Amino acid sequence: MTGLTPFELLHEAPGHDLELPAALSRPYGGDLALPERCLYANFVATVDGVVAIPGLPGSNRVISGGSEADRFVMGTLRAAADLVLIGSGTLRASPTGRWRPETVYPPAADGFAKLRRSLGYEASPRVAILTASGSIMHDHPVLGDGAIVLTTESGAARLGGRLPDAAELTVLPGETEVDVRAAVALLRERGHRRILSEAGPHVFGSLVEARLVDDLFLTVSPLLAGRGAAASYGLVEDAALLPERNEEARLRSVRLHGAHLFLHYALS
Repeated sequence: MTGLTPFELLHEAPGHDLELPAALSRPYGGDLALPERCLYANFVATVDGVVAIPGLPGSNRVISGGSEADRFVMGTLRAAADLVLIGSGTLRASPTGRWRPETVYPPAADGFAKLRRSLGYEASPRVAILTASGSIMHDHPVLGDGAIVLTTESGAARLGGRLPDAAELTVLPGETEVDVRAAVALLRERGHRRILSEAGPHVFGSLVEARLVDDLFLTVSPLLAGRGAAASYGLVEDAALLPERNEEARLRSVRLHGAHLFLHYALS
């Protein structure tokens, strides 16, 4: 049972609801507006729009201000997914990560497990890793869990014979980047319906550019990051949208917890 104080619901549009167990719906203030088949992303950003600072260890936790509510939402979104999609940068930034709901927010572990059972899922979502170059840690624990590695021909050559037996290596089109359309199509063919992207802003930019993202969950932290000598990234990197493309997001819900805003947008 989580002792998290309830979120304040400020706005909720009607939509497809994924019913949450009481242990999750009580603090969240309702259910998740997620259709059965969707690709959704989750980010936390500062007020000035920074989502990642590569040179800062644990930058996500710093950006979130250590928000317990943000970890609860992250765990709930993982629990709702049958697969979590990440990039090689996210893998490097989390050398012990397993992308399981209960590890990010242990107090709600029972609620997460109950949600997954109600959806007919396995105990933990499977993880798929996008890496064009194949430059990933061969002994990362998530590979031993049976992660799917989606890479190019050159990436596969680099990784050949170096992954744990449990991991699955799949070659997709692309040379300098993995073709994200082909990657998502493959995951769909294998029956993965609710796919959560926890990849960074470069992969997210590719997914948005390919019109593959259905929903975005964005936590706005009350912190300011600034733009100094250290590199920092905004939500969408390496994808120029305006003025040629007008990717207008539709606001689905707004929740408040302390000084953190929790926004849910529909993108397509």
